[in-house]
Amino acid sequence: MLGQVSRPGRYPIEVADMRLTELLAVAGGVAPTGGEIVVVTGTRGGKAFRSEIDLPSVFAPGSRAQDVIIQNGDAIWVDRAPMVFIYGEVQRPGTIRLERGMTVMQALATGGGLTQRGTERGIRVHRRASDKVQVIQPAMDDRLQDGDVVYVRESLF
Repeated sequence: MLGQVSRPGRYPIEVADMRLTELLAVAGGVAPTGGEIVVVTGTRGGKAFRSEIDLPSVFAPGSRAQDVIIQNGDAIWVDRAPMVFIYGEVQRPGTIRLERGMTVMQALATGGGLTQRGTERGIRVHRRASDKVQVIQPAMDDRLQDGDVVYVRESLF
């Protein structure tokens, strides 16, 4: 069990049909900094096995097949959660966990909203595209992406 779990380390398989969710529970669950995608690697039938599992979908009705059975020698990796950075004229600048479908307005709300000097017209999103950084003037309902930097400018009058 590696990556963003509460207690990373080696864990014994305690029952014959131990599932991914059971082993995650033994490791204390996904840490607050952990993402929703879990990667399981190992061997099945003498061949290399790799599966990316969307953890929330494991708990959807009829999706028990995604809760894979863990076998001896498997490695489980939980990556970090996607992040957005917010600074400028907001109440609480800093790093924000990017939730699924998060919009600019939701990120601003998570940052405590604009200060008295902040302006909605002055919001810019800096987004890495290949080797360059794009500067976007977003609408409030535009969705953010991992690594976006949201900047709120000061109102001049």
